[in-house]
Amino acid sequence: MTEQTVCNIDCFFSGASDYGGLFSDGFRVWTVLDRLDGYISDVIRPNLFSQLCPGVPVSTHLVLLPQGWLTDGFEVVYNKGTRGRFQVWIDGEAIPQASLICAGAIFTDIQVQIGKGVIIEPGAMIKGPCIIGDHTEVRQGAYMRGDCLIGKGCVVGHTTEVKHSIFLNGAKAGHFAYIGDSVLGRDVNLGAGTRLANLRFASGNVSFKIGEQSINTGRRKFGAILGDRVQTGCNSVMNPGVLVGMDSIINPGAIVMPGFYAPHSVIH
Repeated sequence: MTEQTVCNIDCFFSGASDYGGLFSDGFRVWTVLDRLDGYISDVIRPNLFSQLCPGVPVSTHLVLLPQGWLTDGFEVVYNKGTRGRFQVWIDGEAIPQASLICAGAIFTDIQVQIGKGVIIEPGAMIKGPCIIGDHTEVRQGAYMRGDCLIGKGCVVGHTTEVKHSIFLNGAKAGHFAYIGDSVLGRDVNLGAGTRLANLRFASGNVSFKIGEQSINTGRRKFGAILGDRVQTGCNSVMNPGVLVGMDSIINPGAIVMPGFYAPHSVIH
């Protein structure tokens, strides 16, 4: 393997073209993080309820429909029939395209874009800028801050922190996770307690080795790149500078050292 390996987007992601210009083949894959803030600034279309007070918990459920926000005239349903999800009902009918901000959620500013069918549960705290894709769940106690790009059908779970990171469509971090300066590919699933650490104990930039070659990422903070469909076991820890190719498995309790791991790896 050579340095060129980590410039091959196909080792990691199959859906990067959905984010025109953000991912670039031929560039070191982690440089997407350098472009993230500019990309979000260019494409974000904030659509929060205009009367939200920054830093103050939302006082009542709010529903976003294509025609605008509702503060009443709907019912929030949660029972066995909803399979563990909040649903918005209007006139006795579920509205799958309705997005719900539950009472108790907190936003620090209005630089947030919410897609269709999004659920933001009580106690979640979101600091913009942030884009949340269609049918994504932001669960109780989630904390999102600093240029977060969350795709469609994702989960930002209970007491999970996401900082300056990307979730491609279907990526899920359901329970007790930390994702810092990282990218999760399509349909990645993080087991409970997974940590993607982004800062070395020692000073200097994050680096890793490919064979005998040491690669300096040029980033003081860099967590992990997890390719499409990577699965991590509970309580696994990625040291700063981990790059895992698609369709790999990281076993429970594994402490993953900096480096590149080829697609279809099993990491102990």
